[in-house]
Amino acid sequence: MAAQGSGSARGSGAAAALALVLLCVLLHGELAESAVYTVGDRGGWSFNTANWPKGKRFRAGDVLAFRYNAKAHNVVPVSAAGYKSCSAPKGVRALTTGNDRVTLKRGANYFICSFPGHCQAGMKIAVTAA
Repeated sequence: MAAQGSGSARGSGAAAALALVLLCVLLHGELAESAVYTVGDRGGWSFNTANWPKGKRFRAGDVLAFRYNAKAHNVVPVSAAGYKSCSAPKGVRALTTGNDRVTLKRGANYFICSFPGHCQAGMKIAVTAA
């Protein structure tokens, strides 16, 4: 009888190990799906970054890392109209740490620097996430 009990325990241990392996695979698959992009690559978030997204494929859930001098710039999520006019609506919260991370939502995502003249000088990006 003792052999049956230990065989049963061995079977439940194997099932638990298999469940753990499957959980790890699923979690890894979720994490592997998102990518992190540094806006502006080595130059960071700065002037003339409007063309930086060209040629890149973004997906909802990907993360944009904005790295910049926090004393000289900021990051403001805006609408398409705000992107075109280089204006942020009143009350919108600017990101100001100099090392901000934004998770992309499906569709169009727009960002500008709201310091006077910076957006007009090309410190803005439009990213479309599939």
